[in-house]
Amino acid sequence: QSTYCSTMVQHCEALGRAVQVVNLDPAAELFSYPVMADIRELIEVDDVMEDESLRFGPNGGLVFCMEYLANNFSWLEESLGHVEDDYVLFDCPGQIELYTHLPVMKQLVEQLQQWEFRVCGVFLVDSQFMVESFKFISGILAALSAMISLEIPQINVMTKMDLLSKKAKKEIEKYLDPDMYSMIEDSADILKSKRFKKLTKSICGLIDDYGMVRFLPLDRSDEESINIILQHIDFTIQYGEDLEFKEPKECEEDKSALVDEYFQDHVDE
Repeated sequence: QSTYCSTMVQHCEALGRAVQVVNLDPAAELFSYPVMADIRELIEVDDVMEDESLRFGPNGGLVFCMEYLANNFSWLEESLGHVEDDYVLFDCPGQIELYTHLPVMKQLVEQLQQWEFRVCGVFLVDSQFMVESFKFISGILAALSAMISLEIPQINVMTKMDLLSKKAKKEIEKYLDPDMYSMIEDSADILKSKRFKKLTKSICGLIDDYGMVRFLPLDRSDEESINIILQHIDFTIQYGEDLEFKEPKECEEDKSALVDEYFQDHVDE
């Protein structure tokens, strides 16, 4: 998440666009960019873990910190100050259980909306993890779970594309706008259990029929890749609606053409 924030900060600065970052990860260490607010000024995971009366491990400590934040939103409100028309990135913890098992992130979203923020979730998945069909389905379910839990518009991003080999880039192209039924057929020989095969088919059918999860590629070395993601976020939150606003460069119907162009440029290099 911090790498994504760093990339977006640099990109926005190059465009002459104001952007602020708020760190909400109490286990964060170093940043390559300034933050306007840092949850570690309120509470830090290491302090919670070292507290003899609590004795939490890393996960329990993180949950405690985020619940403590939810009970002290006044700190966040004061730290944000007056940020009208500012573009603010909230760098949140990546532990999926915060979004699937606990209400704290939903509470954060609702609080920001009460403060009249237009909120868009950006769900990041490591592209190096997604090069196999079963891992990809797992990643989709995690993204879908966050979408259902937070109930806000969500942009799903496949990160670290610049770290993939040419072969892996070509392989992962099919996962950006996936045909889930074809994916099942490709994996038919691996699925030995009839029950598991039926469950997998049902999950893939749900995803494919409703078009619920799609990914955008993020390549830090490619400005166009970064700009496409920023345009989608802007369109979702109607950033700068008082200005002459343009829709994202690619609409849904021609998105695949741009994805093909991206991969053609990078695989052939």
